[in-house]
Amino acid sequence: MNPRLEIEYCTQCRWLLRAAWTAQELLTTFQRDLGEVALIPGIGGVFEIRLDGETIWSRKESGFPEMAELKRLVRDRVAPDRDLGHSDRKQPSAE
Repeated sequence: MNPRLEIEYCTQCRWLLRAAWTAQELLTTFQRDLGEVALIPGIGGVFEIRLDGETIWSRKESGFPEMAELKRLVRDRVAPDRDLGHSDRKQPSAE
């Protein structure tokens, strides 16, 4: 059975569109590797991404994720041999 990914988002902060966009990006990239993506309404500034119950991203700890980084985190758990193309390449840091 493929993993369940949950995106819990703050309704008070109106982050539904951000959560839905994140879900769309992950479903597009991992269409055969994810069994389900659930959007879970929350409160208190929450924006957490969990894979089979394990938190892989928390806005309170790390801010909002960059999509390439989030895709790498999910890929490493659900399809470690997959090449993500441009998402696999580290962006040069601006100095």
